[in-house]
Order: sequence, then structure tokens, then C-alpha cells
Amino acid sequence: MNTDASAPTPPPSGPLVGIKVLELGTLIAGPFAARMLAEFGAEVIKVEATESGDPIRSWRHLHDGTSLWWYVQARNKKSITLNLKDPRAQDIARRLALDADIVVENYRPGVLEKWGLGYEQLRALNSAAIMVRVSGYGQSGPMRDKPGFGAIGESMGGIRFVSGHPDRPPVRIGISIGDSIAALHAVIGALMALRHRDATGGRASGVGQMIDVALYESVFNMMESTVPEYGHAGVVRARTGGALPGIVPSNTYTCADGAAVVIAGNGDAIFKRLMVAIGRDDLANDSGLARNDGRVPRSEEIDAAIQRWCEGRGIDAALAALNAADVPVSKIYSVADMFEDAHFAARKMIERHLLADGTPLDVPAVTPKFSATPGATRWLGPALGEHTDEVLQALGIEAEQRAALRASGVI
Repeated sequence: MNTDASAPTPPPSGPLVGIKVLELGTLIAGPFAARMLAEFGAEVIKVEATESGDPIRSWRHLHDGTSLWWYVQARNKKSITLNLKDPRAQDIARRLALDADIVVENYRPGVLEKWGLGYEQLRALNSAAIMVRVSGYGQSGPMRDKPGFGAIGESMGGIRFVSGHPDRPPVRIGISIGDSIAALHAVIGALMALRHRDATGGRASGVGQMIDVALYESVFNMMESTVPEYGHAGVVRARTGGALPGIVPSNTYTCADGAAVVIAGNGDAIFKRLMVAIGRDDLANDSGLARNDGRVPRSEEIDAAIQRWCEGRGIDAALAALNAADVPVSKIYSVADMFEDAHFAARKMIERHLLADGTPLDVPAVTPKFSATPGATRWLGPALGEHTDEVLQALGIEAEQRAALRASGVI
């Protein structure tokens, strides 16, 4: 898609058209959740600080002083600026919150209450209010008031402990996965609460609720079988590098040209096809290896056989042979590989838009894909306060009053 920055804004589309969202938060988890709602048609009004806005505007690679990440994280959102330390700005935010279907926030617990914007305070005025609260440790418990970023959630939630190689310290996954997982939980919670509100009377008389999303709990929720394995058998899952523990074979192997390939041959029929493809009919026909529970004790032997085969050919030859054998396999893609990949292109996973100065910018497409009501990138992340006048005028605050508020630093 090549969107002309000067063209009229496309009309909203997606299953959430008609839903209003107020975003009170910065950086990743809360804003990512609101971004997804905006991508599927919700009107998202993002409140930013009057002077600098969301810090993510200046993170990582910049174009003319604005983060390229910002253009994706804030796409389809309306940016307004409010100095929320001022009671007049708090009153505006409260009016916006009461007009919204969903409020998404990721301040430290207690901050919104100090501003008169907490869930119970809004609920007293509107029983249908839905508030999604994203924080490091949740809204209760002895750690609720501690600062918590995604990295801390990843550590406490367990994912860092199992990431990396067994003979080295735990490693960070290369993206802010803890924040992103929390954001997805926030979206799921928001949509469930919206469904419940609509089933109990809608915006006029329905039952709203508060969704309490903790970063560490969102990560913890992804930790597969670690809890029952430890509770029942005292098993502590440890770091295993590129291997999938207890599921054999599934690992990363190095080819003759130094490229890495992931091979997942852990299905029983797939294992047999894999062994035949690498010339190990003896292992393919070994009855003791016919099931996963028989392969696990011999994982080192199996991995060694696959690695020896990979070392004898480049990655292209390895991929061709294993694809021909219908074995799940992939090279490990860099972003450069994604730009060149035919499947990414066929699925239209990278869109091209234009910045305000005409500079082309490639961004990831909106997912998941809907057959009838797909989401879309209607505009890239806005300039700071770009929609302040539009939003406040719709709220009934006229030009003269806005000018006075602006002059006094409220907006």
C-alpha cells in the first residue's frame, strides 16, 4: 500500500468502528494494546504530556527527530496534549474517559486516583466504564507500588530463566516481549469486558469492569507446563539453547555456509521422513525411536546426526531437501530476509506509506487478517497534539477557551 500523506483520511474500517478508547500511558504495553484497537477501527484518543509527549517518540532510529517506531506504535491514533498535573486538564481527561467505551492506562498504581481518574472514581459516575490497567505487578499485592518494566516482568514471570544456553547467563529475547505479551492480554481483556458490558445493557446501563493486567503475570501465563511439572515432580525447566526441551528433534543446526536452520522433526511421521531425507534409514526404522518418549533419551544422538548432515551442505540445499521431504524447516529470518521473501510479499505483510514530508516508510501490515472487516493503517503516528483542537471541540470546548487553556499550559 502506498498512502499519499496529503490524501484525505480513509474512513474507519474494522470490527471496532464506533468504539471509543482513551489511552492514558506511555512507551510500550498500554500504547501497543490501544494501537491494536485502533488498527481495527476504534477511535483512539491518546493523551500526551504537553512538552515532550510519549518518550517513545525519541526511541531508536529517528527521522527528523521522530522515532520510526512511533509511526507504527501510534498509527490511527489521535494525539492530544494535556498537562495532567493541572486540575483543568484532569477535568478534560475525566470527560473524555466518561465518553469512552474503554480507557487503557499503564501508569503506576495510584497515579490516576491522585488525579481523580481512577476506576472506582469513574465507575461512580458511569457504571458501564471499562478500564484496562497495565502495570508491572498489578493493582494489589506487596509489590504493587514498585516500578516495573517489561524486562522485570520477563524476569519475574519466568521467561528469562529459560532463555539462552545452559552454560551462560539468561539472555533477553531481542524485542520487548514482556510488554508485548501484556499488551495482548490487555486487548483480550478489553474485548471480553466490552462483550460483557454489551450483553448486560450496553453503554447506557451495562456492567463495566476493571481489567488488571500485570506484566509479570502475562509472561507467567505463557510458561507452558513449568508450574505443573515443578509442583508434581520438582522439575525446574532450564535453558536449552535452540532446542525444544522434551520434544525431539526440534533444534537449530548450522549449515556448511555458516547459516542457521531450524528443523522441527518431532512429529512421529515427520521424524521418519526426516531421517530418510538425511540418509539415516537406520534411525527411521528404529522401533525405539518411533515415538517422542523413545527419542527424548537419545536426543544427543539424533541431533548429532542432523548436524552432521547439515554440515555437508549449504542452507539452500538443506532447505530444498527438507522441503521436498515435507519436513517443517526454516532459515532464521532477519528483517532483510523478510523484505525479500515471496511469502511475506504474497501475504502483503509489509506496507509502504508516506511521511508528511513525502519520505516513504515501510511498516508491518495489520494482523490478524479478517475476511469481512479487516483492520488497516489509516494514518501513521501523529504529530504531538495534532488532534487537540479537533477532540476538544467535539467535547464542547470552543476556540476561545482552548486558546486560554493553551496560554496557561493546560493543553
